[in-house]
Amino acid sequence: MRTKLPALAAAGLLALSGVSACTDGKADGAASGGSGNRAAGAGKVGVILPDTTTSQRWGTDDPKLLKAAFAEAGVPVDIQNAQGDKAHFQRIADSMIAGGVRVLMIVNLDSVSGKAVLDKARARGIKTIDYDRLTLNGGADYYVSFDNVAVGEMQGKGLVRCLTEQGARVPMVADLNGSPTDHNATQFKEGYESVLQPRYDSGTYLKGPDQSIDDWDTHMAEIVFREMWFRTGKKIRGVLAANDGLGNAAISVLKQDGMNGRVPVTGQDATVQGLQNILAGDQCMTVYKPIEQEADAAADLAIQLFKGQKPNLAGSAVKDPESGAYIPAKLLEPRPIFAEDVGSVIRDGFVERSAVCAGRFAAFCAKNGIR
Repeated sequence: MRTKLPALAAAGLLALSGVSACTDGKADGAASGGSGNRAAGAGKVGVILPDTTTSQRWGTDDPKLLKAAFAEAGVPVDIQNAQGDKAHFQRIADSMIAGGVRVLMIVNLDSVSGKAVLDKARARGIKTIDYDRLTLNGGADYYVSFDNVAVGEMQGKGLVRCLTEQGARVPMVADLNGSPTDHNATQFKEGYESVLQPRYDSGTYLKGPDQSIDDWDTHMAEIVFREMWFRTGKKIRGVLAANDGLGNAAISVLKQDGMNGRVPVTGQDATVQGLQNILAGDQCMTVYKPIEQEADAAADLAIQLFKGQKPNLAGSAVKDPESGAYIPAKLLEPRPIFAEDVGSVIRDGFVERSAVCAGRFAAFCAKNGIR
């Protein structure tokens, strides 16, 4: 997907240090294609990631993949992480904007602080990309993500499959939704509610407790689910958890009553912990989003913008539900993962077999043909 520029790759690799990179004027001018514009010989692509706690991807996967993509194209990049701090997020953005980035790619912590950053960038003529999360009313130039409604639909269908396989009769389903400030969480819920609501309406399922978890906080999720569990008299028989971290929080509570594996729990992100829970029978399924594809697509877009090219997204766009504007978008397809699919995630190189199959999980890997 990425443009191959072998002659520039070495320059890009030499320029990179840690997760930040810069080039001298000569290299940067080459990266810009010698366009002769006043920015040639200066600037870079700025990337702001959100935190290192809500998903392993933000601290490890995305920095590595994005760094490699930009290095391959010989395009200088500065990748920083806001560590879940909105004020720090804005300070990073201010520094990047003042430093002359030509393209700014962000994963917002919420739409309010994200919009403030996008507004500042727009005022300076900087091209902007919403990465993975849409900033509501933010007005980014482009958006790269997965089809998040489809993610939710896969979670809903996965829970239905697991409840059906268990022979559950009129099960009570509890929802542990993602952060209310994350538009992705809203889309996930739209997806799984489209699957579950008809079953509530028909009386084949019972609608149980339903709560969003601020900032995807797994500690709070455990507290919330424990309260749900006791408030319903321990009658919950299915948990729609919006990601693997929230799912593991519910599993931790269920284990205390020996109900892990007897109450299906969903997830998302195909984390090592989530995949291990699936192999052990404690988690029903997860959703795998091939992050390398997303990182490549976002980097390819940023590289084109950096060089002054106009990307062609074949008319694909998403509607911002607040502003009503349509944002040119690249949406990628996720994949549902059950126990029989865990090996495919490992074969993709997304997680290491040694990590998933460590210790007591080696026997579960062998049982599922993961060798």
